[in-house]
Amino acid sequence: MAKAHTAAHPAAWRSYAMLALVMLLWAGNMIVGRAVRSDIPPFTLAFLRWTGAALVALPFAWRHVLADRSALLAGWRPLLILGLTGVAAFNAFVYSGLHQTTATNGLLLLAAIPALVLLFNRLNFGMRATAWQLCGVILSTAGVFYIVLRGAPGAILDLDYNYGDLLILGGVICWAAYTSLLRTRPDCNPWSFLVVTFVIGIIVMAPLAATEAEAIAAMTWNGKVIAAIAYVAILPSLVAYLLYNAAVQAIGAGRAGQTISLMPLFGSLLAALLLGEALHGYHVWGMMLILAGICVAALPSRG
Repeated sequence: MAKAHTAAHPAAWRSYAMLALVMLLWAGNMIVGRAVRSDIPPFTLAFLRWTGAALVALPFAWRHVLADRSALLAGWRPLLILGLTGVAAFNAFVYSGLHQTTATNGLLLLAAIPALVLLFNRLNFGMRATAWQLCGVILSTAGVFYIVLRGAPGAILDLDYNYGDLLILGGVICWAAYTSLLRTRPDCNPWSFLVVTFVIGIIVMAPLAATEAEAIAAMTWNGKVIAAIAYVAILPSLVAYLLYNAAVQAIGAGRAGQTISLMPLFGSLLAALLLGEALHGYHVWGMMLILAGICVAALPSRG
């Protein structure tokens, strides 16, 4: 595992730029998942997502998989855990949750990821969060709440919570565990790691998708459905996972997990761009809090 760069290192800033793109793509994934909830069953969407991503990646990855087979076999346990938490379980929980809850509730729950990553780092590896990281989590989480609640914190009391929120929370826990445990990944090419974890996701999702046979038979394969599957398979999966895994390796799980707070901001911007929704002052204030939190969390510890 490469040593994590401090925030002042040029490679760290490149990693933050990569993570910003990742959060933009994953915000789009949330919007697409919610938009096609009536068109594609959740487990089927997850199965098609990973199958499509694996098929696209395989021409680039198969030589690396053969070269890395010894390392992959030796590291099968962390590979299995990472594939189950970050590929299979996270997306199964989120897509299922989005069928029953609102995007607003989902984005609020995602705000818990940065704090959970720090908690898992402590539990798994004895890593103490720095004071800067804790302050950053507080600021960014406040920014997320300010955007999602539209500048009225008291509105959280009016939200309607249901079983879908528990599913999203399950996905949040899985993603925080995945981010923390990425440091245990085998020493192999990124393409090898990606394809193997995608295949784990496919194997897990196949029997779950089979339970949706009746809904699959009723699906209408129109342009909207095909475009949604193509998007989630290539951009939030293949491209975003390559960038995210590399960024975590470069700057560490705690700092990388902090950038999850950008997703609600990007979700609002995408809604304004694609759905014609208006931008308001609370978006600006929330953005300032989120960016301040990310910058504060990036500050190196001075003991």
